[in-house]
Amino acid sequence: MDLLQLRYFQAVARFEHISRAAEELNVAQPSLSRTIARLEAELGSPLFDRQGRRIRLNQYGAVFLRHVDRALSELDDGRRALREARETGLGRVGVASETLLTVAHLMGSFRAAFPGAEVRLFQSNVEEMDRQLRAGEVDFCVASQPLTAANLDSVELLREEVLLAVPRGHWLDGRESVTIAEIADEPFVTTRRGNWQRALLERLFATDGLTPRLSCEGDEPGASQDMISTGLGIGLIPAMSRLAGTDSHVPVAWVHVAAPNCYRVLNLVWNRDAYLSDAARRFREFTVSRPLMTHRRPDPRLGRESV
Repeated sequence: MDLLQLRYFQAVARFEHISRAAEELNVAQPSLSRTIARLEAELGSPLFDRQGRRIRLNQYGAVFLRHVDRALSELDDGRRALREARETGLGRVGVASETLLTVAHLMGSFRAAFPGAEVRLFQSNVEEMDRQLRAGEVDFCVASQPLTAANLDSVELLREEVLLAVPRGHWLDGRESVTIAEIADEPFVTTRRGNWQRALLERLFATDGLTPRLSCEGDEPGASQDMISTGLGIGLIPAMSRLAGTDSHVPVAWVHVAAPNCYRVLNLVWNRDAYLSDAARRFREFTVSRPLMTHRRPDPRLGRESV
């Protein structure tokens, strides 16, 4: 048994699909299949149930995977610790977020405070965040939706209202608030499934037994306001965008949504069992010690407006 076999097994167990795992590992599919077969022969037990071309991790494979994940994680942590011991500076911190606009100013403030830290940012949906935390590809996720990976800790960074943004001149321009029933037939600009905006939109409509009409779906939540301003539809936008004065260059009108739970919660999430570099530990302390909104650049024209 060698490390290559274990990494191959880990990938196949994650995808439960030989060809996808082979593509991820950049190896030939027959070679990967033979490696898994040799590993099973050495262990004296099948690790997968095979049904034609489909495979599923079986009870023995699930037991073995828990130990493999821990062993490979320890080795990866050891490599990182050794590399950081050789280097000057604080090491690296990796952060994933659903939209980079949410964390851009935060990361800039952190780099200004700790110029010796190396920062890597990833834009990821909730499923990708789960995978990145399990694989140790990132240290933290700034997430608006629950993550399901094991051994996670989290701390709330921000709880904010989500507003309805409409194009200037829209019939809702100037309204203080609106119900879901009133906008049931309006076309919506939103994100694809897997992002918080889409999840919130569908949840609000489902409460009233409705399904939203979609006019535009994208992968970048931060682009929604631009699409709304061009008249493609209306959409849900977090209050921090209004406070940051984004409507000064992307003109929209803001309306409160008269529905319970029309807000989002931003959490900082990490794997409690994973190795954290000095940079990562300082990033957590830095982020938790101050409200996320203090890293924004508010428009002074908005004054103390409450959202």
